[in-house]
Amino acid sequence: MNNWLRTNKVAMWLLTALRIFIGLKWIEGGWGKLTGGGFDASGFLQGALAQASGDHPAVQPMWASFLEHFAIPNVGLFNVLVPIGEFAVGLGLILGTFTTFAALMGMVMNFAFLFSGTVSTNPYLIIAEILIVVAALNAGKIGLDRWVIPYLRAHVWGRKNKNNQTPSGNIPTKANAA
Repeated sequence: MNNWLRTNKVAMWLLTALRIFIGLKWIEGGWGKLTGGGFDASGFLQGALAQASGDHPAVQPMWASFLEHFAIPNVGLFNVLVPIGEFAVGLGLILGTFTTFAALMGMVMNFAFLFSGTVSTNPYLIIAEILIVVAALNAGKIGLDRWVIPYLRAHVWGRKNKNNQTPSGNIPTKANAA
């Protein structure tokens, strides 16, 4: 299955449809928060913290401690990071740019929402994002990753491409390999 996700053309098309669908969900949530006027996560965070008590708490003590001692005191940071993060994940998935990273960051946010006691569509999104992360570059081939990743490999990271060529495009010989 892993090889199929990473190399198959049918998988590439299915992943593209999945990626765009998930991207639309993320961008819709982020855009709504960015343009809705005054997104404030404090109510959500307080509500999550309230779910950390009782016989069957939805929020576990370790996460509740994180919410109480870091997230709530720094709610202003989260008021900026959440909408921008949601929008950026959506944009990355829709355009197919840094697709694997965008899906990974989407998973981080989905897990944070789950840990905070919100089930909603988070489990479904996590499963889909796992498929995108496992598929790696195949998930972004029908997108800007088709050009961005090879460019970065050749010009920024200095890796040789699959044809055993140097970043400049020259095939190494014994004379210039040393």
